Amino acid sequence: MLPSDPITLSVVIPAYNEERRLGATLTTVSDFLCRQSWDWEIRVVDDGSVDGTVRVGESLAAGEPRIVVQREPHRGKGGAVKAGLVAASSDFRFICDADLSMPIAEIARFLPPVLTGFDVAIGSREGQAARRVGEPAYRHLMGRVFNRVVQWLALPGIDDSQCGFKMFTADAVAAIFPFATVDGWAFDVEALAIARARGLRVVEVPIEWHYREESQVRMMRDGARMLRELLRIRARVGRLRF
Repeated sequence: MLPSDPITLSVVIPAYNEERRLGATLTTVSDFLCRQSWDWEIRVVDDGSVDGTVRVGESLAAGEPRIVVQREPHRGKGGAVKAGLVAASSDFRFICDADLSMPIAEIARFLPPVLTGFDVAIGSREGQAARRVGEPAYRHLMGRVFNRVVQWLALPGIDDSQCGFKMFTADAVAAIFPFATVDGWAFDVEALAIARARGLRVVEVPIEWHYREESQVRMMRDGARMLRELLRIRARVGRLRF
């Protein structure tokens, strides 16, 4: 991509049973993107929802052809994200959680001219320039403890691997996701570990982030399973030969 080329952007929104909030999210994101000079699409990747998620997405897509609803079987968030990133054709491909806990205007921080010289840019809720809004202290503490474990086992030096907002270049998608196998919550740990193993440039971008109560991950309930998954990722990525 030359500096004079227009930015092409795909916003990939994995969605599982998001009927209640998907409409507002799509409206907010598309309204913002319509005011930009970028060539863009919003790609809603339905992860086999059993509610009206597809209906909501297709209703909005009928009035805005740059909204695409991609139906997938239920595999988990990682499977939906991978399917959407691979199906997209833009130079830049951004993962956006359906809860829109990051104000969509923050996306400019992940794109030229604000950010250059990267392969993967991950939103970070940590550091002086980041801002957390409305998060209970106990949730922050649990998140920091979990991140220390992730750093220890798989991603040393990355302060916030689990934030749901990440940008990949097209080349990074091609380099990472043919080797990605995790369909569940730890898909981004695996993707970042592969990126590092392949020598890609991974940077963290401080963002404003708003706490949402609806998180489907429960640290106390899911902790042992998470630890096993991290150990499997470390072992598997360590065996990969590129």
